[in-house]
Amino acid sequence: MIFLYFLGFRFSLAESKSTIDTSRDQPSVPVVSSTTTTTTSNAESNSSTSKLEEELKIASRLRKFSFNDLKLATRNFRPESLLGEGGFGCVFKGWIEENGTAPVKPGTGLTVAVKTLNHDGLQGHKEWLAEVNYLGDLVHQNLVKLIGYCIEDDQRLLVYEFMPRGSLENHLFRRSLPLPWSIRMKIALGAAKGLAFLHEEAERPVIYRDFKTSNILLDAEYNAKLSDFGLAKDGPEGDKTHVSTRVMGTYGYAAPEYVMTGHLTSRSDVYSFGVVLLEMITGRRSMDKNRPNGEHNLVEWARPHLGERRRFYRLIDPRLEGHFSIKGAQKAAQLAAHCLSRDPKARPLMSEVVEALKPLPNLKDMASSSYYFQTMQADRFSASPNTRASPNTRNGRTQGGSARNGQQQRSLSISHGAHASPFRHRYPQLSPKPIGKAQS
Repeated sequence: MIFLYFLGFRFSLAESKSTIDTSRDQPSVPVVSSTTTTTTSNAESNSSTSKLEEELKIASRLRKFSFNDLKLATRNFRPESLLGEGGFGCVFKGWIEENGTAPVKPGTGLTVAVKTLNHDGLQGHKEWLAEVNYLGDLVHQNLVKLIGYCIEDDQRLLVYEFMPRGSLENHLFRRSLPLPWSIRMKIALGAAKGLAFLHEEAERPVIYRDFKTSNILLDAEYNAKLSDFGLAKDGPEGDKTHVSTRVMGTYGYAAPEYVMTGHLTSRSDVYSFGVVLLEMITGRRSMDKNRPNGEHNLVEWARPHLGERRRFYRLIDPRLEGHFSIKGAQKAAQLAAHCLSRDPKARPLMSEVVEALKPLPNLKDMASSSYYFQTMQADRFSASPNTRASPNTRNGRTQGGSARNGQQQRSLSISHGAHASPFRHRYPQLSPKPIGKAQS
């Protein structure tokens, strides 16, 4: 089974090229005799590696892998081991010793996900450093576990625990069977706990800055874990209210005040959480140009429905077909509206979000048994000419798509220039057009 891992496609708002000093990664070698060249090259490579290691604040628990070990662990990075590809590079499935670094036979030992650095990617080195420094230091059940890293000449790789159910994005938008309501709320709760830890429990506050469905990975029991810390930033210190930085993240998820001013706070993450919660409620992407005019931007389309009971039901993912908790959906919608407040100060803390979500996975008042819901659905069904025309439609929509155009909703696919994937037809583009590429 192919899963899609750690795939952050990021560009700046102005889409200007980011500058990066690559001299330390590609040391120049003088043209001299072959013996001298080899000696000089080895010496400079060792010096380059040493300088890179000096930049890392590596936790002692991380394992240091050789490139050859990871090459063998992934079966020579063969296509059959590919889990996904993004702007950072490719991610491969591999197998290593339970407590060591040596490769082992596939299906034995510890299953891992190995992320490689795309040497043509912009600012990949900065993101790689951020990933190691944050995940090497932060340990929580709702953050993906970084097992180790590799620095060898110009090779830089990261080794993570393998997440067998892949990303939330994959389950929400690409699977034929809808993700059950209780599982959606369980995932929302786990992801909220991850953000609450970063904001309020970590030794120093961290702003995640790239919260979206493709960065939420799921283990075998659908426990959510945040991945991809390449854009994470330390929160404001002392009496500072925000961090001023270049605008980075992903269109559709980034808080409007951050996009406008570059002022980053933990409430920016809360807004992004609200967007993802809305995606889980509706089954719609944050940005989808394939939808009718007025429905491209999920937040703008959803706002009028969030506070009104009759219109509220229009928000719910029609593929659930009434198999959702009425109270749970209402509370989730209210919480999403709170997180999406235009005033950042009016948004809740993530610890408050966690408390609000705790009861929701276990509520059993299914809408399918509600007379009001059944009546409303019957009215919608009889009022829609499209539903009468086709026996394959339900609740005014085709299965998996919009009844407005009578065909299954296609996945969003956007070209990303230099980062366009040669695997696009095999692994469709994951996320809407992003805001930024590099960490600042």
